[in-house]
Amino acid sequence: MSRPSDHIDVAPPREDPDVVQPKLGPLGWLRWAWRQLTSMRTALFLLLLLAIAAVPGSLFPQRGADPNGVTKYFSDNPQLAPVLDKFQLFDVYTSFWFSAIYLLLFASLIGCIIPRTAHHFRALRARPPKTPVRLTRMSGFQARILPAELRADAPDPIDSARQVLRRSRYRVSLYQDARSTSVSAERGYLRETGNLVFHIALLGVLVAVGIGGGFGYTGQKVVVVGQSFVNSLPSYNSFNPGRFFSDGSLEPFSIRVDSLDVAYETKNPNAKGTPLDYTAKVTTTGPGDTSGSSTIKVNEPLAIGGTNVYLLGNGYAPTITVRDPEGKVVFSDSVPFIAEDAQLTSLGWVKVPDGLREQVGMIGFFYPTVGKSGTAAGALTSTFPGLNDPVLSLNVYAGDLGVDNGVPQSVYSLNTDKMTQLAGPGTKSKALQLRPGQTVELPSGLGTISLSDVKRYASLDVHHDPAQGWVLLFAILILGGLLTSLFVPRRRIWVKAVENPDGSLTLEYAGLARGEDPNLLAAVSAVADEHTALLTRTPTN
Repeated sequence: MSRPSDHIDVAPPREDPDVVQPKLGPLGWLRWAWRQLTSMRTALFLLLLLAIAAVPGSLFPQRGADPNGVTKYFSDNPQLAPVLDKFQLFDVYTSFWFSAIYLLLFASLIGCIIPRTAHHFRALRARPPKTPVRLTRMSGFQARILPAELRADAPDPIDSARQVLRRSRYRVSLYQDARSTSVSAERGYLRETGNLVFHIALLGVLVAVGIGGGFGYTGQKVVVVGQSFVNSLPSYNSFNPGRFFSDGSLEPFSIRVDSLDVAYETKNPNAKGTPLDYTAKVTTTGPGDTSGSSTIKVNEPLAIGGTNVYLLGNGYAPTITVRDPEGKVVFSDSVPFIAEDAQLTSLGWVKVPDGLREQVGMIGFFYPTVGKSGTAAGALTSTFPGLNDPVLSLNVYAGDLGVDNGVPQSVYSLNTDKMTQLAGPGTKSKALQLRPGQTVELPSGLGTISLSDVKRYASLDVHHDPAQGWVLLFAILILGGLLTSLFVPRRRIWVKAVENPDGSLTLEYAGLARGEDPNLLAAVSAVADEHTALLTRTPTN
């Protein structure tokens, strides 16, 4: 049997023109783009994209956290590093592409939260929905008969059902039609509340991270044991302020490194030299007149002056003394050397700009426990990171250090373009080798150099984030909101009383869940059992 010609799913005749959709126009396209951006699917996609975009920050050293690592990466990869730098892979979290994802996610969350919050507030004030006409189509449907002889002594069925549901923390509303009276109940609004709390807290984390990054700062300082660090801009080896940072936000305090205790694995031959523990014992002064002693470990930062001070690494600082031919000290300092491998074979640079006949620069290699490398004839290496047999090897250069032209230089490099090598590979003189307590002659009668001591140094990272407390609070709210939205069920239950011709009463019970609710049927049965028990209870005299 054919359908009528005006049926909704009958195709138009072939001669009819094609249906032409109305043009959206610029405003229509903007509305469409906004709806796409503010959809929950887009928000989840942007959140996943943000997590993926953060991966390069863990693969490449970042200028904000490890500027020395960036410098070393450029030195080790002179061709690749500039290409990566163009894509801001050494500044991932401040890059334009990471910021774009961050801002889009921010806008998407706002667009999701505002309408959903308004809808949720309206739902909280609205009455539970009207009872369906046919409860037999609902989940967990069951019917109970209340005989006519029991109705006289039984309480009002609907009023008692309302009391039962209210005791179970349902919102209830009464409805009546020609044949029946019913109560509609609903609970589980906390599920949507938890969902909104989750998204609002996620938005709060984004805002707090942005504020913390704008008003905070991160600085790195290498402190030799026995020396102090003062929280001021000139004291830092590297400093990375936020966009809205001001010098006045630096709390005045100082940290003196009294000792650095390092424990290495010595019993297991397969893990010999593996560090087991780092502990820096420090004396702090300030803010104000406060002072005290504390310790800093790798995973136990020091909290002082609104900042967290982390122990990032450690190394050796040989104490080098240079004297002129008359024995006058022209240079004396503990020079931090940068570790090149797990055994702390270290590289350092010594510059003596004044006091000698010529400016002198030295490239030094320090071996805590010296041994043969096995890769080249006479090449040295360190076989253990502890100070078992320390040796300092120095290649000596003389000439123009380039420090008098007013251009700042890194202490972790030596420009030898205008200098002549006096000792080391490629010259007639071997590299100078010193053990603690030894003194040797500098080439060309420039003077002498001594290795009087070897100290350790601690590499400290000072991190100030004024919003870290808010980030913790929002993170807790995210977890609480997520758990609430996952485990609080949203359900509706109806109880209907239908009059029968013989004077009895048919009580119908049914429910409906929003989403998965494996306990819905049990909840309907529990309400039905409690309600019928209340109606059929024998009154006491």
